Amino acid sequence: MNFKELGIVNPILKALEEEGYTAPSPIQEQAIPHLLEGRDLLGCAQTGTGKTAAFAIPILQAIGQQHGGGHRPTRALILTPTRELAIQIEESFKAYGRHMNLRTVCIYGGVSQKPQVDQLKKGADIVVATPGRWNDLYEQGLIQTNKIDILVLDEADRMLDMGFIHDVRRIIRKLPENRQNLLFSATMPKEVQGLVNTILKNYVRIEVTPPASTVDTIEQMVYYVDKPNKPKLLRDLVQQGDMDSALVFTRTKHGADRVVRQLMKDKIQAAAIHGDKSQNARQRALERFKSREIRVLVATDIAARGIDIEELSHVINYDIPNIPETYVHRIGRTGRAGLGGIAISFCMYEEMQYIRDIEKAIGKLLPEAPTQPYPMEIFQSETAPAPGPRPPRRPQSTRAFGGRGSRR
Repeated sequence: MNFKELGIVNPILKALEEEGYTAPSPIQEQAIPHLLEGRDLLGCAQTGTGKTAAFAIPILQAIGQQHGGGHRPTRALILTPTRELAIQIEESFKAYGRHMNLRTVCIYGGVSQKPQVDQLKKGADIVVATPGRWNDLYEQGLIQTNKIDILVLDEADRMLDMGFIHDVRRIIRKLPENRQNLLFSATMPKEVQGLVNTILKNYVRIEVTPPASTVDTIEQMVYYVDKPNKPKLLRDLVQQGDMDSALVFTRTKHGADRVVRQLMKDKIQAAAIHGDKSQNARQRALERFKSREIRVLVATDIAARGIDIEELSHVINYDIPNIPETYVHRIGRTGRAGLGGIAISFCMYEEMQYIRDIEKAIGKLLPEAPTQPYPMEIFQSETAPAPGPRPPRRPQSTRAFGGRGSRR
């Protein structure tokens, strides 16, 4: 199937061709026809499945066909949890709608509101916003909601994790009741299901892949390593010539800064993004990473949600997440658009149960790396106890560590 068969209008088809889109992804193929009919929709999809285009394309088409020029009241509101994701969604709307006379404005906190307010005053057909900044501007009387007839809640589970659920409910109460509602979430905790039951009416549910599944094109492996050896292992892996780019995840903001300091000490250019960094600093770090000025970006989960980097070769779990769905989100940053990728996890002894939980959730065992250059001390004793039903074995392979190290 191609996009023309989905009933997409020519200006959008032309933009998609210029963006290199050849065929719709599964979620786009399933969602777009329903959304063009004005149906409410619940999309259960992990990162990297093409869900932004799945809702952006029909929204652009719906608004573009009714736009009559003159004053531009806001017709569509997209709520998303992070500034990075908001910016990327705005970029997508502008890319797909480049041949349409529509305006998209992005508003988010952490920066001066004046440039955003100036943009809103010029008129905005589509607004992409983080919940906090939207409510701030609304309370100041700077936002009109009476013409909004499309609402998108993107990354609903992450908005819940970040404590935005009350802000979201406040926003919903201020919108016209007669509207089209779209909700996308990688996981479906009961609180998100409650939101679904509250706002979606006669909706279509689309689930492209199970919430706890991993992309087949991603090669996964685990290094069992003691904490003091993690910096050395990371250094050795990054210094391999086949690691084009690496997104490294840490559990804490301080941990991210510490990893960057160690990499810089080892003469490896790196940058960190997390909640304590200013918006400008985060954007600058992301741009340097995308342009390959630096090869390593170290991030916390909240800061990295929504990061979309083309041809990211490696994701490294410097700290193992204690929630399996978080692991899925992390490694989903690579292996996009049918490309291959490598996901590497550093596992300390006390994190082994997290590995077991991840394996149970994704329905597969995570293989050990071919060699363990810095094996845990406990493995030096053949009689040492090992937790879990499947204790890691001391690897026997003599292949170079790091795995395949090439993109499929």
